[in-house]
Amino acid sequence: MKIGAHVSASGGVDKAIGRAEQIGAEAIQIFGASPQSWRRKQYGQPEIDAFREGSANTGIEPAFLHGVYLVNLATSNPDNLVKSADALIHDMQVCHQIGAKGVIFHVGSHRGSGFATVLPQILGSVSLIVEGTPDDTWLILENSAGMGDSVGSRFAELGSIIRDTGSPRIKVCLDTQHMFASGYDVKTGQGLRAAMEEFDSEVGLDRLVAVHANDSKCPLGGGVDRHENIGEGYIGRDGFENILAHPAFAEVPFLLEVPGYEKQGPDKPNVDALKEIWQELRGL
Repeated sequence: MKIGAHVSASGGVDKAIGRAEQIGAEAIQIFGASPQSWRRKQYGQPEIDAFREGSANTGIEPAFLHGVYLVNLATSNPDNLVKSADALIHDMQVCHQIGAKGVIFHVGSHRGSGFATVLPQILGSVSLIVEGTPDDTWLILENSAGMGDSVGSRFAELGSIIRDTGSPRIKVCLDTQHMFASGYDVKTGQGLRAAMEEFDSEVGLDRLVAVHANDSKCPLGGGVDRHENIGEGYIGRDGFENILAHPAFAEVPFLLEVPGYEKQGPDKPNVDALKEIWQELRGL
């Protein structure tokens, strides 16, 4: 298991490696460009080479991109649907350039129309994205907390997208806070076992390629996407002891998206907190 974090790529994607190294992150997630804008950034070869070299020299890998927050493959707006697919295709191409594994993204919200209604549209978009991107990249669905009629709060919805698309390049990132907020009790051993059995049945553990490791400001089943620092939320340190001890996560990179103690995002104390739990579980 590698303990990593989302870090800023401001000033150049290659700068993200140094920022990850400063906080002790062993894996990395970045935005390909502003997450609040449709505009995507074009990368020059020197910047790409510097990122690849930095990753190789430090061992900070795997790398992932996080998709634009504006993406909504369940939207009723045709223009936004096209923009969503184009943004994901662009970020998948960036992954290919810099050697990242793939793009982790929120599928979107059906705004009350129902999952079954929007599923054909989602499948069409996912197929379009996969067909228009390099074979060495993954399109990675992230589970949702359930707020705002968002798609993917239940594992059955993620499983339907994967099965009906039929592509081995569709993977899943599980967010611990989103799981907890949507009613999966990852805090307790019994609850976590039940959750992962359901995930294996509906999705398949072979599809799990990353974990967003976040404590929760929201209580169990509260349905709100609100991250907290490790050990300071409703999941708590004991919850993360359960999570890190579960065999499903033994070789899956953990990526922190916590607010940080200085409110600047993932930081060394949070990375160290997860590493300490992992080392204690291994008896180190």
